[in-house]
Amino acid sequence: MTQGSAPRRIVPPFDAESAVAKVRMAEDAWNSRDPERVSMAYSPDSRWRNRAEFFSGREAIVAFLQRKWTRELAYRLIKEIWACGENRIAVRFVYEYHDHSGSWFRAHGNEQREFGADGLMQRREASINDVPIDRGARKFDWPLGPRPESYPGLTELGL
Repeated sequence: MTQGSAPRRIVPPFDAESAVAKVRMAEDAWNSRDPERVSMAYSPDSRWRNRAEFFSGREAIVAFLQRKWTRELAYRLIKEIWACGENRIAVRFVYEYHDHSGSWFRAHGNEQREFGADGLMQRREASINDVPIDRGARKFDWPLGPRPESYPGLTELGL
């Protein structure tokens, strides 16, 4: 990859190796907490269900993520592949954050993703449950940004 070039896009059909790589790329993007960067992995008309919110398009994705990360502070996420098919990937994920009052939460979620031939996600369905935790119960304590390669995943952390 040359300086200034975009990373190679992983496109369907997915096998286990390419699906794991695609999920890790998404995790790294979400841990950047940069709504514009995250939105570029989605098709311009991507359809989302996130909890009880339904919306479509990159502009709506950016607006959603901006709102999300003004409420969910010190956000750190780990995604783990659950299953993959030709153009679909199922993921389980956990993230930790605190709110403006300093209360900590661990959010557990499942996400179904459908991709176009160009590798952009055209549909995302996410179900998420928040669990209050004590600050001392946190498991995601790497510096803000991408999870280090040596940091354990969900299974290794017992989540």
